[in-house]
Amino acid sequence: MKGHIRERSPGRWAIILDAPDQETGKRRRKWHSFAGTKREAQKECARLITEMQGGDYVEPGKETLAKYLDRWLDNMRSQVSPRSHERYAELARKNVVPLLGSVILTKLRPEQISAAYSKALVSGRRDGSGGLSPRTVHHMHRILRQALSQAVQWRILARNPADAVGGPKVEKTKMRALDAHETAQLLAHFRPTRMFTPVLLGALCGLRRGEVTALRWRAVDFAAGQLAIVESTEQTHRGTRAKETKSGRSRRVALPSIVADELRRQRIRQAEELLKLGVRLSDDDHVFAQADGMPVQPNSLTHEFTRILAQSSALPRIRFHDLRHSHATQMLASGIHPKIAQERLGHSSIGITLDLYSHVMPGMQEDAAAKVDAAMRAAIDRVAG
Repeated sequence: MKGHIRERSPGRWAIILDAPDQETGKRRRKWHSFAGTKREAQKECARLITEMQGGDYVEPGKETLAKYLDRWLDNMRSQVSPRSHERYAELARKNVVPLLGSVILTKLRPEQISAAYSKALVSGRRDGSGGLSPRTVHHMHRILRQALSQAVQWRILARNPADAVGGPKVEKTKMRALDAHETAQLLAHFRPTRMFTPVLLGALCGLRRGEVTALRWRAVDFAAGQLAIVESTEQTHRGTRAKETKSGRSRRVALPSIVADELRRQRIRQAEELLKLGVRLSDDDHVFAQADGMPVQPNSLTHEFTRILAQSSALPRIRFHDLRHSHATQMLASGIHPKIAQERLGHSSIGITLDLYSHVMPGMQEDAAAKVDAAMRAAIDRVAG
């Protein structure tokens, strides 16, 4: 294994590696371009020879980052949900490619990535109105890092240049949780509308938006007073599809009596509406549906919730998902065990519940200290006695 350098112009070098072809045994030359001092070029030549001898060498290619990302996105299509794939493609093609897409993949350097993030934060919006949010740039970094990690596994790159770059700091979004009084006001505001049932399921049962739009009457067990959450609805550019729940597991949610009573009334109203159209309600119909029984898309639920909420000047402007946060907050603030809250909310682990909501559990530290104190005092008293 041999190699040498040749100066092309001041500060620019050609690194020429001589290596035998594994199939024919004949000598093949591999050329690398390098910018720097002669000493640095010699060091790079030595590094490439070491990689060749160790089996870690990656041939220089001419594929741009934009072309590579297209290949990577095609590969990811079967590995993530359609909605996630849409988001990956949007971040890659609309945010990353305009900044770095023309760079040859094998020549991409950490400093280029870092400079691209800085530019995105200042002037990354496609309409020219300013920079992207730190959260969006953080997502860009996550997608680029994942894509380049795959390039390393495919032996296109020797190392991942994004590993040497830190994404922007993202502050956690503060959740807006309603208290019991505000929840009652919200329910009163939505009661005359078709959105009352979804709001009730979000605020008193903690269902996600997609779980509400996927819920069918066969999943409502009035005798046991439970809902079976077995699927969710996902909306993409191609349409709406049913998928498994976010945790990947089904769960049962006990119904407060107020929700059970309202669902009974909702079923009667829905049956009467459909009967006027000559259709009989079945257990396969959706609990929350349009007047003709057709399911409601998740985005339509969000838009209608926002529209009706805006008609009240007294209620805070919240997202539909904040109803779920409100339910969780009220449960835990009332002393409900976090494990019960986790099961009700459908979190995949209790750690997620504790991370999100431990701040609302009153007196946890004080209660723990008091119990330890009481136990130790009792033990000390027994020893002394």
